[in-house]
Amino acid sequence: MASAAEQLAANLNFGALSKAEELKKRLWFTLGALLVYRLGTYIPLPGINLQALADAFKTQSTGILGLFNMFSGGAVGRMAIFALGIMPYISASIIIQLLTSVVPALEQMKKEGESGRKKMNQYTRYLTVVLSLVQSYGIAAGLEGQGSIVVHPGASFMLSTVMSLTGGTMFLLWLGEQITSRGVGNGTSLIIFSGIVANLPRALAGMLELGRQGALATPIILGVLVLAIAVIAGIVFMERAQRRLIIQYPKRQVGNKLFQGESSHLPLKLNTSGVIPPIFASSLLLIPGTVIGFSGAAGSGGILQTISTLIAHGQPLYMLLYAAMIVFFSFFYTAIVFNPTDTADNLKKQGGFVPGIRPGERTAAFIDYVLTRINVLGAIYLVVVCLLPEFLISATGVPFYFGGTSLLIVVSVTMDTVAQIQGHLLAHQYEGLIKKSKLRGKRR
Repeated sequence: MASAAEQLAANLNFGALSKAEELKKRLWFTLGALLVYRLGTYIPLPGINLQALADAFKTQSTGILGLFNMFSGGAVGRMAIFALGIMPYISASIIIQLLTSVVPALEQMKKEGESGRKKMNQYTRYLTVVLSLVQSYGIAAGLEGQGSIVVHPGASFMLSTVMSLTGGTMFLLWLGEQITSRGVGNGTSLIIFSGIVANLPRALAGMLELGRQGALATPIILGVLVLAIAVIAGIVFMERAQRRLIIQYPKRQVGNKLFQGESSHLPLKLNTSGVIPPIFASSLLLIPGTVIGFSGAAGSGGILQTISTLIAHGQPLYMLLYAAMIVFFSFFYTAIVFNPTDTADNLKKQGGFVPGIRPGERTAAFIDYVLTRINVLGAIYLVVVCLLPEFLISATGVPFYFGGTSLLIVVSVTMDTVAQIQGHLLAHQYEGLIKKSKLRGKRR
């Protein structure tokens, strides 16, 4: 007879969704919240000449503004109230994580458990407000410096822009927290995901239109689609890949009973750093070209124009720096988010050990050794995933939305969300089996 767990695994399918009322409510709440977010990306800031903005944005769409426009679901191109998106919160989270390894007070707070986590989340929110104020002021000043984009420049425009953009970011932060607690999936990730996916159909339609006009050959379009499917399959495989370290627990005696030692495993993801390295690398590389373009120095000749040309999107130097920075941030961010010493200490406190490795410092050194080796593969994987579409974009002029970073985010968030939905379905079916067993017991 199959065990209860095997029966649950066999019966787990999305057809059970119709019976899971709680899950349906969560899904509807998530869809409603994302719809509110999408509506907000179409509400422009007051005092903006949208036609002049569209004309100015065309010259900067391949820079960092194009990257932020992708993450914000087109809100930057429309200069909507959600133009900053959730990016200030992500930047604040990363800064707090970096400070945790430098500031002893934050490191101690991290070890305090739930209370410490709440304090760090509050500090992250405060820092998000500060970053949003700075970035929104920079956007307001930049818009005024572009001449005809702002209808009535002045202090009133600066104040309304700063308040609107900062308020939009904080509203999205609140909305993401609501999705996480009352919906399905990670709210912050789903907001970025919906922004990218919302414009994917338009990018695909644009590519097909280029094929209809003869600007792109049919074999190239088919090759792009096949490559996208292959990259998605590769991302799914690599994101699920783990190196499992066997953990053994000694025998223990409770009263007069002797329990045999149990064995478990410590899963180490092949890509521990996630999507942070490509985002950091592309953002830093696109900043110089964007600043030079806004300053008007790109067409004036000299050293600035040379720099702008060499690190332009798709150039060989850009590709080389992009790959090097992905590798660097992959190792750097992994060292920040995963501490082998803390993991080894926790195993030692619980009585667990790696077979053949002495608990304590030896275990920490062994985990660090394994993590470094698999991180090499993870960094190579990120470089390949991000550079293959870049080469394709450079050679064929395919729309920017088919970049490796966007595919990586979309696939990763989809996998996490589906896993949470399956977890809710599993819990619902498990509760159903318990109720059936109780009814059978009463009948007997």
